[in-house]
Amino acid sequence: MSSIKLTLAVAVAFAAPLGAQVQASADNTPVMDAKSATHLRDTYMNDLDTVHVKILALAKAMPADKYSWRPGAGVRSISEALMHVASEWYVFSPMSVAGTPPEDFLPKTSTPAERRTAMGVKLQSMEKTTGKDAVIAELDKSWAYCKTQLMAANPSELTGKYKPWGLPLDEAAFGMAGDMHEHLGQLIAYARSVGVKPPWSK
Repeated sequence: MSSIKLTLAVAVAFAAPLGAQVQASADNTPVMDAKSATHLRDTYMNDLDTVHVKILALAKAMPADKYSWRPGAGVRSISEALMHVASEWYVFSPMSVAGTPPEDFLPKTSTPAERRTAMGVKLQSMEKTTGKDAVIAELDKSWAYCKTQLMAANPSELTGKYKPWGLPLDEAAFGMAGDMHEHLGQLIAYARSVGVKPPWSK
């Protein structure tokens, strides 16, 4: 997941319709009030949910025997791409609002370096799940976790830069949402490549 750098002008323009008091910190990072952060978190949540609904629809529409299809050597297959999305709902989407991955992703009794390694191993191992039913079950489970983490985020703690990414909410939300939309586009292309029209298309 790559970070998208937003300018102060974009951040102010986003918050201005709310009548928000947007200020700049010493390093020109936008600082919003809790009302603005609440609106942004909820808008972000709604956008991710729209992407979730479409990704799940594609996962259900694609035949089980096509889950191993990949566009070329060294590129993720359909099942691997779907499980990659599930892993992001478990880890990076919660982290974008100062949430945490599930406990089994980050062992408690380890150094930060060991925890990062363990998380990387866990994320890679998830892509080994290949069966359609198992993949869909993991998508459902990971989205439920992601949604709980996002809605539990305290907007009053997301008004400036926050851990673990050290980004303000607008950058974290636009970066993560952009990544999810990229994966949605990828999966639409995969679906059409195996003869499946996205269910919402006319």
